[in-house]
Amino acid sequence: MNRYQTVALAVGERIEQGLYRVGDRLPSIRQLCREFRVSVSTVQEAYRRLEERGVVEARPRSGYFVAARIAASALPSVSRPAQRPLDVSQWDQVLELVGESPSHDRLLRLGRGIPDLEAATLKPLLRRLSTLHRRAAAQDLNYDGLAGSLELRRQIARLATTSGCLLHPDDLLITTGCQEALSLSLRTLAGPGDVVAVDSPSFYGTMQILKAQGLKALEIPTDPQTGISLEALELALEQWPVKAIQVTPTCNNPLGYTMPEARKRALVALAQRFDVAIVEDDIYGDLAFATPRPRTIKSFDDDDRVLLCSAFSKTLVPGLRVGWIAPGRYRDQVLHMKYVSTGASATLPQLAVAEFVAHGHYERHLRQVVRQYQRQRDIMLGWVMRDFPPGTRVSDPQGGFLLWLELPDAIDCVRLNARLSEESLHIAPGSLFSASGKYRNCLRLNYAAPLTGKIEAAVKRIGETVASQLGEHAELLG
Repeated sequence: MNRYQTVALAVGERIEQGLYRVGDRLPSIRQLCREFRVSVSTVQEAYRRLEERGVVEARPRSGYFVAARIAASALPSVSRPAQRPLDVSQWDQVLELVGESPSHDRLLRLGRGIPDLEAATLKPLLRRLSTLHRRAAAQDLNYDGLAGSLELRRQIARLATTSGCLLHPDDLLITTGCQEALSLSLRTLAGPGDVVAVDSPSFYGTMQILKAQGLKALEIPTDPQTGISLEALELALEQWPVKAIQVTPTCNNPLGYTMPEARKRALVALAQRFDVAIVEDDIYGDLAFATPRPRTIKSFDDDDRVLLCSAFSKTLVPGLRVGWIAPGRYRDQVLHMKYVSTGASATLPQLAVAEFVAHGHYERHLRQVVRQYQRQRDIMLGWVMRDFPPGTRVSDPQGGFLLWLELPDAIDCVRLNARLSEESLHIAPGSLFSASGKYRNCLRLNYAAPLTGKIEAAVKRIGETVASQLGEHAELLG
């Protein structure tokens, strides 16, 4: 860690601990120089970095002060979805978000769940991919085993120990991305007409899996800090014939929370009591800002009822389509589903990722991007607080690179997105993340890519458009 980072970290921690409150004057540059025995330029750089994150603000001839951003807006409300199983809709909006069109080449897509694809720490992976494609042996061009590359499974099993899981390579199956892992899990556990309990709001990809398989979503109220309501889930399990519980408990998409360990344990106990499986989506888990990395629900699973799904799509690059699943007691059924759906996954990407991980590049990459995403979270939060109208509620992501905004009830983010599209901007409307199209006054933003002036201007423009819609609404009422 550089010296300015050490100073910035120390000052930031003091603010978070309440030693300095909003509006308080912070130690002068000279004071910090003496305390940390560093140069003036080092302290100036530390304060500059904190200012970029919206943590401090400089006042001419007065020094540095704790910024009002630290007071933070209210978190999004605890969700209140319908208390009955529902058919999933919203496919047209999902297709608009993920579909490709040459006419949209200039579109700035701030709503998609894409990591930073320009990170310098990805270069060893790109070099290995290039080498493999040039020099691949005949066996590398053949089908791999149905379970996937043994070396990759060994590396994933090793990485899983950081989340508290003790997995053998034979416990794992390689999939074509996390989307296939989730699909295989739900197809194994439930059939048309069956009910699946989900946290709400929930990843739109999972919603569309339910739709495609004729399953019904039972959306459970979810707290933006602690996750799915176990009390509401218990009532739902007593009332409805739930076949599976699907959750994203660590660095949740879209709310960003991480469930406390005690609640993860309690969720496993609840599933055991009602004899129901849990499908755990952990695709953002390795991007947690906390150290050590939070434990998965799977790590508390002592009777193999948790199907743990993940991928390298959010930590590395999505285009490789390298995912995996630890299906527990359902391994044979999931393996059969894998065979009848896609068969073996592509071989060369598996080999490249396995080598990338084995040589320590993955851990180095994570260290860099996690610091980057945490810093950019704070910057994006500062922009939202500055540029969006009063009444805006914002999530406090504990990892990953996605921000959830809850706007005043008068705002319809589907209409907002249509208006922004005319200016080559695109957000993810909140209605995508619900079976019934709730959360129309919510949206999701991505802060993974380096936050350039262009992105700052885009955030400002979104806030201005929201304010404009609020003004139009007030005129209609007045």
